[in-house]
Amino acid sequence: MKKLAFVLVVSSALLAPTAKGGEEPAVISDLKITVLSTMLTELRGIGEWGFSALIEADGHTVLFDTGERPETVLRNAEELGIDLSAVDTVILSHNHFDHTGGLVTLRRDFKDRNASAMQTAHVGDGIFLPRVLDKKAVGALPPIPSELLVSAVEVRDRYEALGGRFIVHDKPHELRPGMWITGPIPRVHPEKNWTPFMKIRQGDDLIEDTIPEDQAVVLETSSGLVVLVGCGHAGIVNTMEYARSTTKGKPIHAVLGGLHLLNATDQHLEWTGTRMRDFGVEHILGAHCTGIHAVTGLRDAGGLSRTTAMVGAVGSTFTLGQGIRPGVLNR
Repeated sequence: MKKLAFVLVVSSALLAPTAKGGEEPAVISDLKITVLSTMLTELRGIGEWGFSALIEADGHTVLFDTGERPETVLRNAEELGIDLSAVDTVILSHNHFDHTGGLVTLRRDFKDRNASAMQTAHVGDGIFLPRVLDKKAVGALPPIPSELLVSAVEVRDRYEALGGRFIVHDKPHELRPGMWITGPIPRVHPEKNWTPFMKIRQGDDLIEDTIPEDQAVVLETSSGLVVLVGCGHAGIVNTMEYARSTTKGKPIHAVLGGLHLLNATDQHLEWTGTRMRDFGVEHILGAHCTGIHAVTGLRDAGGLSRTTAMVGAVGSTFTLGQGIRPGVLNR
C-alpha cells in the first residue's frame, strides 16, 4: 500500500504580527535578494525560462522558487559563489514547472551534506489540484521538452521520497519575524495574469486554471515592504494590496521577480505603474515573465529611473539601503 503524504494546512489570521509590551512589530534590518534563475545572464550563470531567488534576511536564508531545469539553480549558485547547502526552507510561488524544476535536484544533492537542506517547502493551497495540459494552447508555443513538463504532484512524490515535506498555506503566515508568506492572493482587480496552458479537472469537467495557489513573499523593513513574486499570476496590484493589508498598510519599497506582464497593453502597464507609484514603490526588478518593454512602461508610469527600475538577470541583487545591483547589460 502506498504511504499517504502528510500535508499540513496552516491558517494564520490576516493580522500584522503582535509585539510584546506594545512595541512595534519586528522588521528586517539586513536584507539581500539574489536572482538565481531567469532568462537574462551575463558573465556568469545559465539563462532559462524560469525563476528563482535567494533571500538573505537577518542571518536567515530562504530559497524562493527553484527555476525550470533541474540543474540551473544548482549550477548558477556555484558560479556565483553561493553555498546553498545550509538552506533548509524553500517557498514555491505556484505549480508551474519553470518554478519547481530544481526542487528535487537541490534536495537530492545537498541532503547527504546537511540532512535538513531544502527539506521544507512552503506552498499555497491549491498547488496539488489535478491539472491537465490544454494541447491547443500549448501547440501555439515553441515545443517544450517533455522531461520539463513535470506536474506538481510528480514533484511532490519525488521530493517526499527524499525526505522532503510540504507545508500548505491557505492564509498569510509569518515564517520569521518580518518575513511573510501571503498564501493564495484574493483577486480584487481583474488582472487576468495567467496563460491558458492548463485546465483543472473538477469531476468530469475541465475548468480554467487561474492558478489559485499563487503566493508571494512580503518582507517588512524599516524602508517599507519588499514584495517578491514568482510570476504574479494573481496580479501584481492585487498582490501589493494584499501585502499592505497583511501589514497594516505599510508603503511598498520594492517589487522584485516575475510580474507576467509580457503581453500587457500599454494602457494596462500605465495603470499598473501608476498604482505602484501610489503605493510608494521605489525599486522594480522585473525578471522572468515581466517583459523588457513592460519594465520600461512601469518605469515611466511609476516615475522611476534606469537605476531604480530594470530588467533582472542571473546574479542581479537587491540590497536594503543600497538598491538594485544589476549586470552590465541591464543597467
